[in-house]
Amino acid sequence: MSRRRLAEVAEKVGVSEATVSRVLNGKPGVSEVTRSAVLTALDVLGYERPTQLRGERARLVGLVLPELQNPIFPAFADVVGNALAQRGFTPVLCTRTAGGVPEADYLTLLLDQHVSGVVFAGGLYAMADGQHDHYQQLVRRKLPTVLVNASVDDLGLPTVSCDDRVAVEQAYAHLVSLGHERIGAVLGTPDHVPSRRKLAALRDCAGDVVDGPDGAVEYTMFSLESGQAAATALVKRGYTALICASDPIALGAVRAVRRLGLSVPDDVSVIGFDDSALMTATDPPLTTVRQPIEAIGRAAVDLLAAQIAGAPVPTGELLFEPELVVRGSAAPPRG
Repeated sequence: MSRRRLAEVAEKVGVSEATVSRVLNGKPGVSEVTRSAVLTALDVLGYERPTQLRGERARLVGLVLPELQNPIFPAFADVVGNALAQRGFTPVLCTRTAGGVPEADYLTLLLDQHVSGVVFAGGLYAMADGQHDHYQQLVRRKLPTVLVNASVDDLGLPTVSCDDRVAVEQAYAHLVSLGHERIGAVLGTPDHVPSRRKLAALRDCAGDVVDGPDGAVEYTMFSLESGQAAATALVKRGYTALICASDPIALGAVRAVRRLGLSVPDDVSVIGFDDSALMTATDPPLTTVRQPIEAIGRAAVDLLAAQIAGAPVPTGELLFEPELVVRGSAAPPRG
């Protein structure tokens, strides 16, 4: 193997090039965990294993994502994939798309592959009206499983989430400090559990005005186009600041404001959620609430690895604090 590839594998696993070389040459003095992680890194990076090592199969872990259009999900997959590789697991990526393979069918495929466990991010468990039978199947089989993002209450599976309430509180407090009084929100669909938490926080911050006759909330799908339509309705109702449930929704809101002949942030302020890739390069750079995906992803893998090793893990929810990142899309209201 070339020196460049050797260095790449070493960096992926977090060990020295000498350690990688010892594994590839079958030399003693390397722990089984490290050896497995090096072999998995070869698989993940697309490099062939040495001939004498090709008969060994790395352990597989399913990683089920709702989409890859939102940059936060590829970033999360990268964090989880690296953390799995360092523990000797190979991630199997499953992505749900409209009209594509249903989540329950993906689970059947993963079970057929005899995966060691599954990490779900943004699945049907976060939809109160969604189908949850396949999660109960995981519980019955005692297959190690971790959910990322708030879930419905009765699944009994370990969950790792960003604190949606705190995210709204941070965004709302920032907009109030700038002088805004007409603050609206663009959230996910009404049965989306994280959006329900954001709505509850908004009600605590703003009181009855949230549910008034000119409602401060629009519900939508998680896309730029949907965000644009929802934000248009709120701006037409006189809201001068918008809290959005994702960065793509927020970018749709920016476009909505401009299509109405107005400016961000001079006429309408916009705050996103995630701090996904390239939000510093938008016009204006997006003020957003950052999810700590590195910490969340590694916690999810730690919980999964503990289950696979047979250790008990809490079935409650680990909540991680978000962080408001102030950029250029929020400013004091005109006048």
